[in-house]
Amino acid sequence: MQCIVQVSIMSGKFKYHKKIIYLVFLIILIGCQFQDTIKTHGIIYLENRSEALSVNKSNKNDVIKIMGQPQIKSFEDENMWIYAERVLTKGKFHKLGQNVLKENNVLALKFNKYGILVDKEFFNKSEINKISFSKKITENDISKKSFVGSFLESIRQKMYENKR
Repeated sequence: MQCIVQVSIMSGKFKYHKKIIYLVFLIILIGCQFQDTIKTHGIIYLENRSEALSVNKSNKNDVIKIMGQPQIKSFEDENMWIYAERVLTKGKFHKLGQNVLKENNVLALKFNKYGILVDKEFFNKSEINKISFSKKITENDISKKSFVGSFLESIRQKMYENKR
């Protein structure tokens, strides 16, 4: 009889401990929901870093020190450098957890022949939609097939055509 009474007393003590443990666990889970999941690509805080650059004063070395190596250099003009920043976050309930574009910034820097910053253009998410793009199609000589390649492909098409 003494064992039964002692077991019931011990289970009463742990009853409140379980509630406290559940409460602490619930608070931890709720705290995780307040922090947004953020995925970044490119130069972080691009807008703040671009403000540190001044036109006609900064040179290529200053830009590399502040921004790092350029992500894109123009093929036609080596003095045109482009930096990008993209920030994705998880959507709320109506987006069902899909990634949502939070920031999409692009910084275009133009240097003169002496390496001095001549022009600085910053585009944010809303301004990028206003940019007009060329309708020209780039032709690629490498992907063009030779006479032998096109001849063999036509034979292959004829062979498989008969099997159907």
